[in-house]
Amino acid sequence: MADEQGSTGRWLRRITDTLSGEPRDIDDLIETLTQARERGLINSDAFEMLEGVLRVAELQVRDIMVPRSQMTIVNRDDPPEDILPIVIESGHSRFPVIGEDRDQVVGILLAKDLLRYFAEGGRDDFDIKEVLRPVVFIPESKRLNVLLKEFRVSHHHMALVVDEYGGVAGLVTIEDVLEQIVGDIGDEYDVEDDLDIRKEGERQFTVKAQTRIDEFNSYFGSDFSDEEFDTIGGLAMNYLGRLPRRGETFVLGGLEFKVLRADRRRLDMLRVITPRDIVPKDE
Repeated sequence: MADEQGSTGRWLRRITDTLSGEPRDIDDLIETLTQARERGLINSDAFEMLEGVLRVAELQVRDIMVPRSQMTIVNRDDPPEDILPIVIESGHSRFPVIGEDRDQVVGILLAKDLLRYFAEGGRDDFDIKEVLRPVVFIPESKRLNVLLKEFRVSHHHMALVVDEYGGVAGLVTIEDVLEQIVGDIGDEYDVEDDLDIRKEGERQFTVKAQTRIDEFNSYFGSDFSDEEFDTIGGLAMNYLGRLPRRGETFVLGGLEFKVLRADRRRLDMLRVITPRDIVPKDE
């Protein structure tokens, strides 16, 4: 026991000395933490979070932002009846509002403000300018650790990213920054087991985008080709010609698809609704 405590003490002093001294670089710090994890002084979850904290200081906003082309925006001059479907289909809580073009962002619309309008019966005097929140503009080069501190102090949750010419390059949210530290923040569509296809109700299934096409065909009795793509997600992106947005729906091979989860980099989860005359083979 005494030897174990002595060993632990030596490793703790080594970590402390490394953190308080003059380490060569962040990789040097992470190597020390890796050894501490292997010795059982910190668990894997703590190690991953500490590594994320250290890596955040190296990243800039341009490394994680949602590109301009993938931003979900609303137009200042659109009536609330046209904005509501965008809010529902995207599943987001905040939306940049543009004026004449995408470089003229005039404010941020909160979904709850629009929903309050409909909850009150849809007044005829709705003016979107009265509910817009101020916009925060930041450069692409801003460090994530600095941005996170600014988010905490200002209580803002979204910022618009501008390039060197003042044009809108994208957007970033506090969730984007936090995910660099703690990993992907899950939602109600997370599947904890290894099932690629899960039945959720009558004729309704959740399907991981990485599900192989041959497995999908075997389950649903479909005949999608796997000559060009290996996964059902790849097939969906090829059909649409781009990365699908969350909430987007489309019909392919007689099956109705809805995007349950996607981000700026990948398609992750789909919902499949089958016609009544198609009965999956595994039911």
